[in-house]
Amino acid sequence: MATKVLIVDDSALMRALLTEIIGGAPDLEVVGAAPDAIAAREMIKTLNPDVLTLDVEMPKMDGLEFLSRLMKLRPMPVIMISALTARGSEVTLQALELGAVDFVAKPRAENISLLQGYTEEIRDKIRAAHGAQLQRRPVATSSAAAPLSGLSSRVLNEKLIAIGASTGGTEAIKDVIIRLPAEVPGIVMVQHMPETFTPSFAKRLDSLGAIRVIEARGGERIQPGHAYLAPGHSHMSVKKSGAGWVTELAQSEPVNRHRPAVDVLFNSVAREVGKNAIGVILTGMGKDGAQGMLTMRQAGAWNIGQDQESCVVYGMPREAALVGAIDEVVSLNNVAARVLARLRQ
Repeated sequence: MATKVLIVDDSALMRALLTEIIGGAPDLEVVGAAPDAIAAREMIKTLNPDVLTLDVEMPKMDGLEFLSRLMKLRPMPVIMISALTARGSEVTLQALELGAVDFVAKPRAENISLLQGYTEEIRDKIRAAHGAQLQRRPVATSSAAAPLSGLSSRVLNEKLIAIGASTGGTEAIKDVIIRLPAEVPGIVMVQHMPETFTPSFAKRLDSLGAIRVIEARGGERIQPGHAYLAPGHSHMSVKKSGAGWVTELAQSEPVNRHRPAVDVLFNSVAREVGKNAIGVILTGMGKDGAQGMLTMRQAGAWNIGQDQESCVVYGMPREAALVGAIDEVVSLNNVAARVLARLRQ
C-alpha cells in the first residue's frame, strides 16, 4: 500500500512541484495539498495521511505553531520544508525539537527549479519518516548536574570521540552533548545538514551544555572539552599534529550521497587515532558511517551504536551492526554514560 502524503505549503508553485515529485514515485501517494494550517487541519481529519510535509512560514498560523499543536493532539511523521536562510535554520531546529522527523532545504524563489534535483532525497525522507519512531525519550535540558569526569590529563589529551548522525540526529547529538561534563577528550562530529544550518546547530549546542561546540573551519587543534561540528559544505577529517590532532576540511565529491560524510570522518579517525578513539553512531537514514566505523574497530577503537528503540530512524546504527562495527548497543540516554565509562577503563 502506498504511503499517503499531505503537502502543506502556501506557495501554489511549491505545492505543484512537491505533488509532481512525490506523486511520481509508485510507492507514494499525494492525498491532498493544503495552502495553510487551517485547511491542513481539516484535511488531516478526512484524509488520514501517513506523512505530512510542512512549510515553515505560512499565513494564518505558522508552521511551528501548527506543528506544536499537531504533535500534542495527533502525533504523526512531519517533514519540514525549510528556506535556506539563517532564520530558516533556526526555525527548523526548533521544529525538530518539537518532533518533526526531518527537513528538506527549499531553494530560494529564484532557484526553485533546483528542487527538481532533490527528487530522490525528498522521496527517501518521506519513506524513512513513514517508519520513524515518534516516541522519543525525554532529553536532559541542562548540564548543571553533570559531575566531573574524573579523567586524567593523559586520557583527556590522548583520546578522541567521533560521532556520526543523520535523520533525528540533531536531537540525539544534543542529548549526548548535554550529558557530558567539560572534562572529556575532544569530540569531532558529522551531522548531515546543509551549510546554512550547521552554524546555527553548533551555536545551539554550545549554548546548552558544558562542552564548547564550534563549527569547524579547518586547522583547529582538537582540545579537551571542545566539540567540532563538520560544516555542511565540506567533509571533515582529523590529522595527527604533534601530540594531538587538527581538523581538516575538503570539498571533494560526496560520499554515500553526503558531504559531509560520516565515513570520511571515521576513516580518518581509524587512520590517525586508532585504539585511542571512541566511535558513536546515532539515528539516521542510510548506511553512511558503517564501513568507516568497521575500519575504526579494526584499528582498535571502541564503538557504540544507538539502539533501535530510541532511534528516530534505525538505519545507520543497524548497518554498522550488520557489518560487525559495533562493540556495544545502548539507548540514547545511556550513550554519554557509556562513553565516560569506557574512558575510565
